[in-house]
Amino acid sequence: MEINILEWIGYLASILVAISLMLTSIVRLRIVNLIGSGTFAVYGFLIGSLPVGFMNLFIVFVNIYYLYLLLNRKEYFETLEVSPENKYLARYLKFHENEIERYFPGFIFDSQKHSFCFFILRDAQVAGLFIAYPENDHTLHVVLDYVGPRYRDLKNGYYIYNKFVNFFKEQNFNNIIAEARSKHHYKYLQRLNFKPLPDQGEQELLFEKGI
Repeated sequence: MEINILEWIGYLASILVAISLMLTSIVRLRIVNLIGSGTFAVYGFLIGSLPVGFMNLFIVFVNIYYLYLLLNRKEYFETLEVSPENKYLARYLKFHENEIERYFPGFIFDSQKHSFCFFILRDAQVAGLFIAYPENDHTLHVVLDYVGPRYRDLKNGYYIYNKFVNFFKEQNFNNIIAEARSKHHYKYLQRLNFKPLPDQGEQELLFEKGI
């Protein structure tokens, strides 16, 4: 039995909506759900089912409205520095160890070496964790730039590497090195204008950015 083009549109719309419900990022959820509901609306009108078409068209506008609010909402960013021996820091690393291993495979926290530990706060809620150490007098080596699932929209990165870096400038750092141990973090660093360090061969692991 052959499946016609209208059925394929319906299947595609269903798959997109299902995928959207599995996403942890609210922004991505809204975007994918917008595409899925838009496809469903087209499907409904094409098969002559006005209730399906208009209901999903309504969902399209709901998604657009909330995307507008999400993307234009002003958040208050700040950092909270903690000691490498801080108990909450240890608990946070333990609680998120599987996610951290996914994005930063092989990461091992060294309280003696990793001297800069900052929680990134958005509206006083912990959104991520930034850990680094001095590579030399003028270079900061970032070993962890973890962002919680709800906050993966690049805003943390823009805040850290465009505003928070002034903290390190005042301490005479003028260069940042970061490690791309996963394809997710590789793309993240590229979007934040990091460049691969030269002479690394085919495996680009270390990236740098001037401050």
